[in-house]
Amino acid sequence: MASPEFMRAIRFDVPGGPEVLSPIELSLPTRSPGSALVRIDFAGVNYIDTYHRSGLYPVSLPFLPGVEAAGVIEAVGRDTAGWTEGDRVAWVMMPGTYAEFASVPLERLVRLPASLSTEMAAATLLQGMTAHYLAYGVRETRPGDTALVHAAAGGTGGLLVQMLSATGARVIATCGTPKKAALVRELGADEVILYTQEDFAERTRALTAGRGVDVVYDSVGASTFEGSLAALRTRGLLCLFGQASGPVPPFALERLNGAGSLFVTRPSLAHYISDRAALVARSSAVFSALEKGQLSQRIGGRYPLEDAARAHSDLESRSTTGKLVLASGGVEREIPVKNKGGSI
Repeated sequence: MASPEFMRAIRFDVPGGPEVLSPIELSLPTRSPGSALVRIDFAGVNYIDTYHRSGLYPVSLPFLPGVEAAGVIEAVGRDTAGWTEGDRVAWVMMPGTYAEFASVPLERLVRLPASLSTEMAAATLLQGMTAHYLAYGVRETRPGDTALVHAAAGGTGGLLVQMLSATGARVIATCGTPKKAALVRELGADEVILYTQEDFAERTRALTAGRGVDVVYDSVGASTFEGSLAALRTRGLLCLFGQASGPVPPFALERLNGAGSLFVTRPSLAHYISDRAALVARSSAVFSALEKGQLSQRIGGRYPLEDAARAHSDLESRSTTGKLVLASGGVEREIPVKNKGGSI
């Protein structure tokens, strides 16, 4: 057990596979002015963590991974009116959450509703706000729109399916197994394509009477990019927001003209929560939907902090559904919610 002056954490010193993630003991982080020392209950495991670890997104080494967590404020200064010890909080896009403690700027913290566990907050905030900006920021989803969602059984994909369905859009989803297909249908997908058994672009064209979809949400990247373009209608939008299969190779932009004046965007959550007002608005929308039962998140795996390498390996195998979390010592458990439908 770590002493009060020290904490457990996960670090990597060189980029590589999951095996480079090592449990270590570090001094507690120093709380700077305008920040709070937070005891982390749970950290979310996200694909961006694997990009940092592998070197796909270069970082300064050594590096403490993790960009999403929830916990309780342990210490806060006198310069932080409105916040106090014991407040339950969550945050995203701040590295170093694979640890027992973190020093977090107050402007990046969001409060948790009383009925929401720190586990569910850590499992939902980043992916929930990602799904929210995809459905309500990159484009404004309208009733009657048709959307294709890749990796729909994953954490972000499942939340996005629910949000799109709640707007009245027709949702076509892809996943890899019949078990995942059943789960995605429960979340609200109108059609599910098993990409392991059929060409998703051809099937999408067939499902839309040859027209194609208004938008493709693609977090897979290299292996789905060409098919995603082929599934779009004239003037359709390809929203490429991840690259689980690797980055898309260089692409000749004039191809977009010949394919029907298509649009392609490569957005990031950071740009949609760059100011405090946007962060609070999107996080509040996600938390409110969870509380009301309009949104549900499946926790697909809970791992002790020391098992971060196994969590990464499981995530990259594409064998998981829902969201993976690391427990840093928190005792709160998931508060189940049911998907009751309705707008988000």
